[in-house]
Amino acid sequence: MISQTGRPKSGRFVLRMPSALHAALEGAARASGLSLNTYCVRHLATSGLGIVGDQDFTSLIGRAHAVVGDALTGIVLHGSWIRGEATPSSDVDALIVVDSGTVLNRALYRAWDAAPIMTWRGRRLDPHFVHLLEDGEFSGLWAEIALDGIVLLDRDWKLSAQLARVRHAVVAGRFVRHVVHGHPYWKEAAQDAE
Repeated sequence: MISQTGRPKSGRFVLRMPSALHAALEGAARASGLSLNTYCVRHLATSGLGIVGDQDFTSLIGRAHAVVGDALTGIVLHGSWIRGEATPSSDVDALIVVDSGTVLNRALYRAWDAAPIMTWRGRRLDPHFVHLLEDGEFSGLWAEIALDGIVLLDRDWKLSAQLARVRHAVVAGRFVRHVVHGHPYWKEAAQDAE
């Protein structure tokens, strides 16, 4: 790897963390009979965080952060490709969740499109910028994502908590899914009974 200065990276770095976390990691490494470094490398590579070395993942996170900066709070892949229903022309949908202080406008999409086309597993990646739902809100898009989305990034766990709330509302029967011409939509169960 090459650093920003153009020199090769050593592969060594200092990671600052709370002392309690460091102690917990040291204890786990010792219990596994491994050095702290080996334990951390193995854990990161096999615990789902191994995706960090995935070029598509790295590119997606990098592009999203370049467009919205620290406003980035989560990313979820969803849609037909995730469900295994993609056609040869299907893209991969990426829900890019930003904090509520970020204005959702065309400028975000222009900034995204200013860079080369982004792909995921060889398919064009289509971004959708959103805020988390307000308390008590529900949307069909979020219902679809709660049922079949794959969370790639969740900065403060609010995204996962929201998806769980939406799933609970669906399981409780508060919302009903319908499909018209192959496109799903959701209605409140009370509306559905009318």
